[in-house]
Order: sequence, then C-alpha cells, then structure tokens
Amino acid sequence: MKRLAVCVLIVLLACSFAFAAGGSEQKAGVKEIVIGVFEPLTGENGGGGYQEVLGMRYANQVYPTVKINGETYNVRLVEADNKSDKTEAVTAAQSLISAGASVVLGSYGSGVSIAAGDIFADNKIPAIGASCTNPQVTLGNDYYFRVCFLDPFQGTVMANYAWQEGAKKAAVITQLGDDYSSGLGNFFSKAYTALGGKVVSEQRFQTNTTDFKSILTNIKAENPDVIFAPSSIATAPLIIKQARELGITAKIMAGDTWENSSIIENAGASAEGVVLSTFFDDADPATAEAAKFIKGFKPFLVANKQPEIIPAVSALGYDAYITALKAIEMANSTKGADIRNALVKVEVEGVTGRIVFDVNGDADKNMAFIKVVQNGQFKFLKTVSIK
Repeated sequence: MKRLAVCVLIVLLACSFAFAAGGSEQKAGVKEIVIGVFEPLTGENGGGGYQEVLGMRYANQVYPTVKINGETYNVRLVEADNKSDKTEAVTAAQSLISAGASVVLGSYGSGVSIAAGDIFADNKIPAIGASCTNPQVTLGNDYYFRVCFLDPFQGTVMANYAWQEGAKKAAVITQLGDDYSSGLGNFFSKAYTALGGKVVSEQRFQTNTTDFKSILTNIKAENPDVIFAPSSIATAPLIIKQARELGITAKIMAGDTWENSSIIENAGASAEGVVLSTFFDDADPATAEAAKFIKGFKPFLVANKQPEIIPAVSALGYDAYITALKAIEMANSTKGADIRNALVKVEVEGVTGRIVFDVNGDADKNMAFIKVVQNGQFKFLKTVSIK
C-alpha cells in the first residue's frame, strides 16, 4: 500500500509539474506591446498629471488589446514619473526606452515634454502628448504629436473673451522658466493688444513662490479689468486668495491647467468667478466615443477616490491612448518608426472630437470650452472657435 501511495504521489507531482510548465509556456507565448506613460505623478504638476494618467489607465481597461498582422497583442502600460522636472524628465524618458516602449503618451506640462523630445526622436519612438500645449513641443520634432489645441489658439481665445466682456486693461502673471506659463501669457498679451486692449502690468515669479502679495500690489496699482495668470495647480489658489485678500476685484482668468477641483478646494470662496479655457465638457459629448467614455469613466473616477467630475486632461489622456492604438493597427508593427509613419495618416473620432495631425504633428482643432467657477463648481459658459 505504501509503495502504491508513493507511485500515485509521483504521478500526481509529475502531472502538476506538466500542468505548471504548460501554463508558463502559454503565458510566455502571449504577445505583448508596451506603451510608455510619461507623466508627472509628483512635483508641482503631480495633480494634473495623475488626472491625465487616469484617462490612459481607463482607456487601457476599455481597450486592453490591439491587432497586429491578425494577431492579438496585450497592451501593457509602463509608467515613468517625470516629477514635473526637466532633468528628471530625461531620466524618465530614458527609462521608458529601456522598458521597450513602442510608443509613449504624455506629458502633462510642456516644459518636461520639450526636455524629453530629443530622447524619443533619437530612439525613433513616437510620443503623443495629451495636454502639452506649447508650440515648441512638436516644432522640429518628427516624433512628437499631440491631441490638444495649442497655446497660440488658447491665448487668443482668452484674449477674445476678455475683450468681448468689456475688459480694456489687463495684467499678466507668468512663471519664470515654465514654458507653458510664459508661452501662454505671451500669446494672450499679443492677441489682447491686437484687439485694442492694453496690458498695464506684466509680472513674473520664480518656481516655488508662495507669497505673491508684492506683484499683486503692483498690479492693484494699475487697476486692471482682468488678470490673466496661467500657472500650475499648486500656485493658482495662492494667487487667487492673495489677490482677493488685497481687495483686487478684477476678473481672474487662466488656461487649461486651472480646471482642477483642488484649486477650488484650496482657494475656497475666493475662486468664485474665475474663468478658464479647456478642451472638453462632459455635458456636451461631441462623439459616440465621448458618450461611452462619460458613462464609464465617472464610476472609474469614484473607484479611484476622485470627484465625479471629468477633467478635460483625462479625456485627452484617453484620446492619446486610442490614437496610439489606431496607429499601431495601421502600422501592423511594434516598431516605433513604423508607428510614427502611421500617425501621420491616422484619423480618430475621439472623446474630444476628430483627431488628425498637421505637418507639425499637431491636432487640427479650433474649438475651446470656456468655464467659470460658480457655487464651488466649474460651470460651462460657451464654446469659442477661431479660424
């Protein structure tokens, strides 16, 4: 009996080993393609970067596979935190190349996108930005694309809004060394002046500044009708609260980065009336993909302990992912150079509208959404198109 029991045990162990080996072989045989996620999850822009990443993660959940030459490939996201820092951006970009990424998504923040641009181009790995709006991101880089509108357009939209609202004098606040902030502020000033408005004060601040009362006092002396202050999520509530504490009543405006609920939470009642431009409004889905996204993404936000309010950058992150998938399918390849060549010809009906790229790799978009903070929430005001 003992001898029989031993024989049975040996057989069972052999079968178990064979089954395990077969499972391992099957797992190893699953084809996979890596998409890199190049985003700030920490640092000054960590809040916005996380919102963008959530859109990409959700898109990967909805579309976890892609067909290449008739075969199904699992899509694996590899995330690298660029820490909202230009030096760290280079390291993060290199880590994604080492991880075998065929295409990269990101980044939130134009400065880090520009800093990493040569890394992607030199390694022939295409990058698809979601919300990096500075023209320099794609200019002269055949491997960088993006699904958002650009700062010259966004600056013009906000200048037109200010002028149409009767603002004759404006002050502009920008952050030194930040490509997004300085670029958008400059485009606003040019467009506003061209309309007939007068920029009465231009103030600049260093990164990590927390006390804005000195520059705000200078602005108050000029009595502007509006203050345009494109800056990070971290500095926005400080500027807003300190302006109101000094008795400044001018309308405060900014660009897309300010569409973040933490700004309202931290600025409190002072945020009432703040106006911004953005890429998307979930009350007005532009496509069938948008309607599907809105329905599924809200529960996803709640599951990730986020407010049930869809940030525009999450929609753009989703669009960057599905655009990458479309290009991979068109290329029928995992090679970066092939995917890049397919991106030139790609056409996608995304959450934020139709996506096609011009010769610079920029999405052909001409519409922005204007929102205002009202009763502690972002409320849609109107859409603005500029030809």
